[in-house]
Formats: sequence, structure tokens, C-alpha cells
Amino acid sequence: MPEAPLPVPSPPPASVARPPRRLSKTPGLVLFALGWIATMLLVALLADQLMPYAYTALDLRNRLTPPAFLSGTWAHPLGTDELGRDVLSRLIVSIRLSLIIAFGATMLSATIGTLLGFLAAHFRGWAEQIVMALADFQAAMPFLILALSVLAFFGNALGLLVLLLGLHGWERYARIARGLAISAGAQGYAAAVRQLGASSARIYGRHVLPNIASTLIVSMTLVFPEVILLESGLSFLGLGVQPPSTSLGNMVGYGREYLTRAPWILLSPAAVIVMTTFAVSVVGDWLRDRLDPTLR
Repeated sequence: MPEAPLPVPSPPPASVARPPRRLSKTPGLVLFALGWIATMLLVALLADQLMPYAYTALDLRNRLTPPAFLSGTWAHPLGTDELGRDVLSRLIVSIRLSLIIAFGATMLSATIGTLLGFLAAHFRGWAEQIVMALADFQAAMPFLILALSVLAFFGNALGLLVLLLGLHGWERYARIARGLAISAGAQGYAAAVRQLGASSARIYGRHVLPNIASTLIVSMTLVFPEVILLESGLSFLGLGVQPPSTSLGNMVGYGREYLTRAPWILLSPAAVIVMTTFAVSVVGDWLRDRLDPTLR
């Protein structure tokens, strides 16, 4: 008798077959980054209640006291600086001021860039050429050198510092807003609303801006760490936040002179700068993956 053919295994059902998973940030890393950002915001909001001492209070008898985990005392958990000021109290105030500067400068940069991008998309022609030329000039300009020159000549007031940092990176928002506004006009809904009698301000504010807001928010999360590093660099060079106020870069600048004798003065604010910029960058990448439809 002829042998019966061997049974052919049936393919797995469609419900079993799964597409390959796309590589992404691990959820644990994103949760850690979100938790760190939330902690920094909480510290900034409750700085006055969390400070164990006044950040300008001097205690020369306890100057350069090491942290508690380095045979120090729990009266000063992160130690004291060269004037006996509590490092933890100064760190809390520095976090608040640095976040205020970075947030204000990022919002200012996004507002300027988005408005100029909308103007370029609306008028086109010579207006678009002028805006794009300014954007190219801004991208080619060594911003740190320009900021150092302006602060050295006009003084280093806090408002001027925020204004200068707000001029950093606006060309990115301008390019994004211009391109997305032109794309929205090509899709037809902006023209349809215009035919119904809506003004240009209403079209861009109520219809175009909400559709491109996710992209702009992701761009803000990517620019925010750069603003923190710029402020820290300017304060480190002595042209940023001035005493008696203090910022993270200001603490690092003063602590570099005591790096061999009292490294905790510098390491605490430096660690906060590194962790904050890292956390915001991780959240920005995660938001880009979540909000960008081309990556889904």
C-alpha cells in the first residue's frame, strides 16, 4: 500500500502572528525622567518651605563642612560652602531660579519663532525670504559669543539674560511653523474657514496652531535642556545670575575654586544640571515617538 503523505503543519492563526515591535525608550526610563521633572518642579514651587536655612545666611564657624555622608553633620546634609552657607538651601533656590529662566526663555523663543513662521507662511514672497534669511543668520551666529558680548556691554540684569536666552533657537520654531502652516493651507481646511469669513488671526490661532501644537511642544522639550546649559555656562563665566541671587551655573562657577578641598559645592548643582537635561531629553524623545504619526 502506498504510504500516506505526511500532514503539512498549518500556519499559525493571524491572531498569533505579531508584527515586529519597534524599538523605543524603555518605560522605566521614561517614568524615571517624568518623576525627576516632577520633583524639580515641586522643589521650585515649594522652595521657601523646603529650605532649611536662608540661602544667604553665613556661618563662618562651619565653613566647608562636608556632607552628612562624608563624616559631616545632618544639620547640613549637603555640606556648606566657603562662607558657611548651606549648600542644600542654595541648591533649592538655584533650581527654582534656573527653571524660571529656562521656562521663560523657552516660551519666549517658541512665541517669537511661531509668529515669524506664521508671517512667512501667510505673506510668502519677500516676507518669507526675510524671515528665512534671519533664521539662517541666527543659525550661523555663534550664540554664546554674542550673548557674552551683550552681557558684558549692557550688564547682566536678569531680564536681559532671559531675553537673550529667548532669542536662542527661535529659528527652529520658525521653520517648523512655516512648513506646517503651508501644509495646513494645502490641505484645504484653512481656505474653507477663510471663505466662511474668519480672519487670518482666527485661522492661525484657532485652526492651524492646535494642529501643529504637538510638534511645537516636542521641539520645546528639545530646546529646554539647551537653554539650561546656556544659562549654566553664562553663570559659570560670571555673566549670568549675580549675587546675592544664585543659580545652578552660579554654584558651579563658585565651586570650581574649591574642587580639591570641597568638591560637594560643585558636584551637587552639576549633578542636578546633568539629571535635569537628561530627563527632559528623554521625555522629549518619548513625546516625539508618541505624537509623531509617521513613527507610529
